[in-house]
Amino acid sequence: MSDPLATADPHTHDTLDRATRVAAARITRGISPNAARAAWADWAAHLAYAPGRRWDLTERAIRNTTRAMMASAGLDEGFTPAPGDHRFRDPAWNDYPYRIWKNWYLSQEDWWNHATWGIRGMRPRSVDRVNFMARQVLDMVSPSNSPMLNPEILNRTRATGGANLVTGMQNAVSDVAAQLRNDPQAPSEAFQVGRNLAVTPGQVVFRNHLIELLQYSPQTERVHAEPILIVPAWIMKYYILDLSQTNSLIGWLVAQGFTVFCISWRNPTPEDRNLGLEDYRRMGVMVALDAVRRINGPARVHACGYCLGGTILSIAAATMARDGDDRLASITLLAAQTDFSEAGELMMFMDESQVAFLEDMMWDQGVLDQKQMAGAFQMLRAQDLVWTRAVRRYFLGEEEHEFDISAWNADATRMPYRMHAEYLRGLFLENRLTAGRFAVEGRVIALRDITAPFFVVGTEQDHIAPWRSVYKATLFTESDLSFVLTSGGHNGGILSVPGKPHRHYRMGHRPVGRRYMDPDSWQEGHPQIDGAWWTAWADWLAGKSAPETVAPPPMGNRAEGLAPLMPAPGSYVLQR
Repeated sequence: MSDPLATADPHTHDTLDRATRVAAARITRGISPNAARAAWADWAAHLAYAPGRRWDLTERAIRNTTRAMMASAGLDEGFTPAPGDHRFRDPAWNDYPYRIWKNWYLSQEDWWNHATWGIRGMRPRSVDRVNFMARQVLDMVSPSNSPMLNPEILNRTRATGGANLVTGMQNAVSDVAAQLRNDPQAPSEAFQVGRNLAVTPGQVVFRNHLIELLQYSPQTERVHAEPILIVPAWIMKYYILDLSQTNSLIGWLVAQGFTVFCISWRNPTPEDRNLGLEDYRRMGVMVALDAVRRINGPARVHACGYCLGGTILSIAAATMARDGDDRLASITLLAAQTDFSEAGELMMFMDESQVAFLEDMMWDQGVLDQKQMAGAFQMLRAQDLVWTRAVRRYFLGEEEHEFDISAWNADATRMPYRMHAEYLRGLFLENRLTAGRFAVEGRVIALRDITAPFFVVGTEQDHIAPWRSVYKATLFTESDLSFVLTSGGHNGGILSVPGKPHRHYRMGHRPVGRRYMDPDSWQEGHPQIDGAWWTAWADWLAGKSAPETVAPPPMGNRAEGLAPLMPAPGSYVLQR
């Protein structure tokens, strides 16, 4: 007698398993509970075999409790918030009884920070995870979040007769209603694309299903012969590099006499679920490079990639080098990683369990939704982006001040299922690019094959692409390379407009054949320079260009089928 189960379709079982994980992912916002449980189990198991550490934690608990009691009685200055923690900056937190809540909370925060830091034998990723999760809970229970314990809220309520709470309730109802309707965030009224954002004049000169290629109108009578092709990240709208008229890298480059082209990525829908990483290289970078050459002529191209755009540009450049394609005059990487072994806080939960969880969620949706991506970034800075924002909006009744960069930040994009799954697994999880296992068109590529000079920029406070990770480009390449470490974070550090105060950077040069220098030694050996790194980059680009300037190229090339289609910023950037 045959086994009735032997004829069962295994795909049915797999679909059931995936559907179950999808249901769980909707509750956890894509965070794998297995990853969290494993981290805490690792911590608890190693703490159980560390009596010295438990003794140390007991002593620290006694010291912290004693100090909190003395601070509450005014006999000790108490605990000081960590640098950058602005929750207790109101002077009233030093008054009684608020100083009690503040010091007891900070004593607990200090203890948990110490308790969840490395125990001998723990997996490093488990250390990061338990510290992160403890920090999330502590941020949630902070007395600064309570209208009954926060003196700033109480004083504002007395001063306004409770009007701040009425306004806050209106804000809360509005936000909850928008969440229940699943409405996308309304575009900013103060900042609008095409009106006061992304306003550098230009034309869309090419369009396919994945990109629009923007060519910017010349602003000088003569230009450098070599154009610049900018490859932004598809996780963001391109106009982070073309914000307001006074805060635009693209506009500034054009004013310096460069011919600038920029890719504007399509905002994918569930119908684009099968677009892969290779499609982004072939239909994005390579097609754009072909169009630039057909418009600008035979001069080689300065290619610039930002964030994930720099990663796909590196893959494209290594493929070109493997195949003997020498059309690149130089490669600039802005806060872009080529090695993902130390990829920052986003790597914290990136293991097989987490990637499988995300893959199943995207398999169900077809895309990774912009709200899910925004939630992940908010978790990394929950203290500022979640709780402090909630206090100001719902209890203090304050409207958020809008800036060009905050309007851009709210204009998020989606990512196709296949591409993002390949990116997470092939680069984040398995780090194939620098491990010699990343294949394009069936053949492995290597960054060391690239002979074009590099200009690599890292930012000091980057929590998405930490500068030491970005610096690893010096470890896996052999061509001429200049590295810049600039002040600011992932976005603010790149938007370093000349003339803006409190800007500085360090810059070093590694010629061909020089031995590797570790990042800390590099930082110690290169003095700080006041000002913006943009000017150093423009000088570097000019030095890698032909000495003679030329007349600007035409806008598009009708003879090559590249007639201007519409004015910049185009149509893809407006997709929601």
